Amino acid sequence: MAFTYFFRDLQTLDMIRRHVLPPLRTRRYIHVWDAGCAMGPEPYSLAIILRENMGPMIFRNVKIHATDIDESGHFGDIIREGIYPEEQVKRIPGDIFERYFKENGKPGHFEIAKEIRNCVSYRKHDLLTLAPVRKDFGLILCKNVLLHFKESERVDVIRMFHDALESGGFFVTEQTQKMPVQVEGLWERVVANAQVYRKLET
Repeated sequence: MAFTYFFRDLQTLDMIRRHVLPPLRTRRYIHVWDAGCAMGPEPYSLAIILRENMGPMIFRNVKIHATDIDESGHFGDIIREGIYPEEQVKRIPGDIFERYFKENGKPGHFEIAKEIRNCVSYRKHDLLTLAPVRKDFGLILCKNVLLHFKESERVDVIRMFHDALESGGFFVTEQTQKMPVQVEGLWERVVANAQVYRKLET
């Protein structure tokens, strides 16, 4: 089973906060796709960052669609329960941890706040079907997944992401994943030191 933890990639979260969140805030409804969410720390970390920087009124219109191919069959239950061991939450800044987590009753485990859990929905999904879970996303986050695909598959999936984004929507991937030349023309790179892209219309 894949292991991950909360606030694992602070640089990417900060880039989203600084460059993606301001235009997202202007939308009435905000749909985010976290493609390759594993057991949930990544979409929940993103949800916390959005809640911290949006406030409750805007945040209630945010929906994070978390998907994974999940060969174990357990990710959905873990995400829905929102209960995580100390090992996965201990890197969360103390003030944020106090606001969004409480002891679960099970020794060494903590439960994420209902407001954050309600923001995230999970479904099993295979990116290589090239069928998006919906359209008109404001942000698609896909990290540590594309590197496992062949180059032609990466190109096809990135084209699918482009089609699934609303006009001016954002695509974010890990720093080591460079944009294939075949699809460079679909995107405007937002910052030079991170893989944050804005959709261009074709």
